Amino acid sequence: MNHIEKYKKYFTKEYLMGPNSFRLLDELIQRNPEDTKYKRTLDLGCGFALTSLFIAQETNAQSVVAFDLWVPASENYRRIKDSNLEDTIIPIHGDALSMPFAQEYFDAIISVDSYHYFGCKKGVFAEKILPFVKKEGYVMITIPGLKEEPKGEIKELFATWAEGDDAELFQTVDWWKALLEKECGDRCDITVKEADCFTVAWQEWFETGHEFGIRDKAFL
Repeated sequence: MNHIEKYKKYFTKEYLMGPNSFRLLDELIQRNPEDTKYKRTLDLGCGFALTSLFIAQETNAQSVVAFDLWVPASENYRRIKDSNLEDTIIPIHGDALSMPFAQEYFDAIISVDSYHYFGCKKGVFAEKILPFVKKEGYVMITIPGLKEEPKGEIKELFATWAEGDDAELFQTVDWWKALLEKECGDRCDITVKEADCFTVAWQEWFETGHEFGIRDKAFL
């Protein structure tokens, strides 16, 4: 069985919160070197902690912190216990901009479909994220973005879909690369690419029948 198929029961409107997070996360992991250490991993903006389950079961992680602002930790803990992973995954409710961890604590920080909600501003990556990962570690982020800046009627349509000010959260590959390179300086190497799985990840979101997925399909 394809390892993604093991999680197919979660490809529903009750669990997915956007483009299929399992496929996006799997691509992040596959793009990294085989010797990537996930011993201590922070799943930043974990939502329903489904990505935390995936990290715990599909990598060499020994502990995973499922950290989210919108979903209560107790709710995520019930899902974690149902998967018999309570000894591996630690659910925490909190704000990404004021995390309570020791500096250089994590081998990897992973954020799937959430970083753009808080990470678009200058200084966030350098001051609020990077200090918590070890110097030889990885920060792995996947977010919805734009192939090019919207113009004319498309820009108006995009602003309607993104509901005004939220349009500022969606940027191009070049925009993100410039921001992160400026944040990091010579402290880390930055690679920004389009996801190979974006078509199927979005399609599976549309197929859930979630009201937001239906709306996204109509616009996109």
